[in-house]
Amino acid sequence: MTNPLPASVDETLDLLQRGDYVAERSLATALYLAMKLNRPLFLEGEAGVGKTEIAKVLSNTLGRRLVRLQCYEGLDVASAVYEWNYARQMIEIRLAEATGDRNRESLGGDIFSPEFLIKRPLLQALESGIDGPPVLLIDELDRTDEPFEAYLLEVLSDFQITIPEIGTIKAEHPPMVIITSNRTREIHDALKRRCFYHWVDYPNAAREQEILRVKAPNVPERLSRQVVGFVQRLRSMDLFKLPGVAETLDWAQALTQLDRLELDPETINDTLGTLLKYQDDIAKIQGSEANRILNQVKAELSATPSL
Repeated sequence: MTNPLPASVDETLDLLQRGDYVAERSLATALYLAMKLNRPLFLEGEAGVGKTEIAKVLSNTLGRRLVRLQCYEGLDVASAVYEWNYARQMIEIRLAEATGDRNRESLGGDIFSPEFLIKRPLLQALESGIDGPPVLLIDELDRTDEPFEAYLLEVLSDFQITIPEIGTIKAEHPPMVIITSNRTREIHDALKRRCFYHWVDYPNAAREQEILRVKAPNVPERLSRQVVGFVQRLRSMDLFKLPGVAETLDWAQALTQLDRLELDPETINDTLGTLLKYQDDIAKIQGSEANRILNQVKAELSATPSL
């Protein structure tokens, strides 16, 4: 069942909380305005901070279909927008030749009709179902090429797609569009101008602790606080890839599976691969450095019993 859109920033915060998403008010404000004014929301930030999850939460809490376009290098119109069903067109041509009931001009018009069209994510997103307009997630746009960005301009500004053989297909009700980027390259200003923008940053310790409580309630409180303190300190270091919230959750749950109630140097060294994804980073932290960070975290938590 489709749920109504939130009528305020506070209701948007409540909506995200119902989907177990712990959000800052600034994010809820950007999301509320994007929904209210039918504008795409462009979310930029490091990998693993929860950008993609926002679209999933919206789909679940609003009861709308999620249409996801996962971007990659070389993504083209045939994979993202539409292509013609060539096999079916060939069969139609053979049947027409065998029966001789249509001339060449009428056949050409018939095989380039909507029934021969294979709809890919962007075209699917322009169609409203019984549950209303979908949530369109264009994930990791920075992985695509600039020509594909240019193609998106018509979709994002007018919510329409032009197919030369058919004409322009326009959404009766615009989809809710979430675009994410890990900023591996800069996105062109022309695309950004068509969107509202929000930078999704790493959470502070209090919010990350709350995320753990919501997403991993089985993690013991003492272990959770130590994990968050350790990860927060790692993010202040010069590492090739800082751990995101996703890695914090993975590490906390992995430690719980090992029946750990608190961190110790040996366990940290054995499980760093769930937190850090590059060997140079792991080698930099393992051993004495991990022990030093752990001692600092424990001392800080002893001085501050609760967050």
